[in-house]
Amino acid sequence: MPTPKQMEKLAAEAARRPAPPAAALDARLPAEYWESVLKDPRAGATGAQMQQRRLSEIQRHVLRVCCRRCERTVEIQTADAVRLYGVNAVWKDVAQRLLDNTCQQRTGRHEEDGCWPAFDTP
Repeated sequence: MPTPKQMEKLAAEAARRPAPPAAALDARLPAEYWESVLKDPRAGATGAQMQQRRLSEIQRHVLRVCCRRCERTVEIQTADAVRLYGVNAVWKDVAQRLLDNTCQQRTGRHEEDGCWPAFDTP
């Protein structure tokens, strides 16, 4: 542990040194950055829109849903979800079924049973 005199000396040296230049907050990002952001398939859909999509409309390879209650995460490949639940199944319904099929929070009361889905974007 440094002595108080050493701490004062270190503080004085730090005050004399110029601060490292910080990146300007108003600096414009390059056009390539914005192009890559807008080309991302997730850019066109909000979380609510993604939940309402049919499995055939989802371009992702892996679908992931988490439970807000028990912190459990369930992943399924899109091809497997289509095979099990059908092409026209809505992702929100499939995710709820995946969580409910393996739910470990059973209380016996309908209002409290089951998992609470939080849709994660891989």
